[in-house]
Amino acid sequence: MPLSDAHRPLYEVKANLFKGLAHPLRIRILELLSDSDEVSVARLGEETGLEASHLSQHLSVLRRHRLVVSERRASHVYYRLADRRTAEMLAVARALLLEIVRSDGERIDEVDGLPALAQARP
Repeated sequence: MPLSDAHRPLYEVKANLFKGLAHPLRIRILELLSDSDEVSVARLGEETGLEASHLSQHLSVLRRHRLVVSERRASHVYYRLADRRTAEMLAVARALLLEIVRSDGERIDEVDGLPALAQARP
């Protein structure tokens, strides 16, 4: 069944969601946000090792694709997941990654070094 013109916009929204996820550092940022209710930009910078300008660019992409929201309080900016289900999606993606790595037999030693994911909260 071909993609109809009526459904195309919905699939474009879905594709944009995946564009927001399409960088290793953005996934790591989302994982960090999954571990807490909110995280300051300063802490995200410390945890990722990104320069402020690069971190800002990645956070902008995540905001544009509605994966995160931000709040300014005094001179600090805090980020949180726009929807807690993103943490669930990351957990499922991690499980798929582990299965792929195990079945390929490649990079299996590196899997143990991945940062732990928080349990998805409701």
